[in-house]
Amino acid sequence: MKTLSETWFADGYIDFELKKYTLLAYLQEIHRYFNENKLYPQLADIIFHYNNLAAFRENKKYLQEQFPKKLTGIQIEKLQVLYEQMIQDDELMQELEEIINYATQEIKQTISNGAEIYEFVEDKLLIFPVGLVPLDNQEGYFFLSTGTHSTSTRIYQYRLSFFEKHDEKYRSIRTEYIDTWARSIANTYEHIKAELIRIKTDLPNPAVYSIETELKFPVDETLLPIAKRSLVRYISNKAA
Repeated sequence: MKTLSETWFADGYIDFELKKYTLLAYLQEIHRYFNENKLYPQLADIIFHYNNLAAFRENKKYLQEQFPKKLTGIQIEKLQVLYEQMIQDDELMQELEEIINYATQEIKQTISNGAEIYEFVEDKLLIFPVGLVPLDNQEGYFFLSTGTHSTSTRIYQYRLSFFEKHDEKYRSIRTEYIDTWARSIANTYEHIKAELIRIKTDLPNPAVYSIETELKFPVDETLLPIAKRSLVRYISNKAA
């Protein structure tokens, strides 16, 4: 996949037509994945670039505060120096602002296209608990079943955790693929849960959820990432 550097709009020669070509080639590749209903990691990548451009344009402590894990100190320093040059060079400022304004609109439209797919998939997910849910539901399993007539179920172990960013608390989810089992009249979700408890003794009383969808979209690039985020929200809403 074609990629953009975190500082693509400031790299090398700052020329609108050159940067426009670079951006459109990147977005064309993103749209190719979206046309195949593959959202990740492409959607997360373009959202990063959109936020990066918006923060730079507003001249805040954007890079250090927003993306400490994504950008290096050298890249941060480079963009800070560039901003200082913009203040002193009206022509450079105008060219870079034109690049940023154009790129922001193009990327925003691409994000909107990806968001439509995301919302469509999210709306097609059905989440429900398998058996009784223990008081501690921060760790357990979820079953992912896709396709109308499919009997296979992917099994994942999950663990929820909290992290803070800018004085706000967020929940994150870590998952591990366990196995794929076939469902049948005898091998129900409840039976699969019982087998997991028997085999994996480290979780004697796990929370277990089923996530079903009739869609047959790519699992790793679309269904799984959206299922994980939907499960976090489902559990959070139940706890509220």
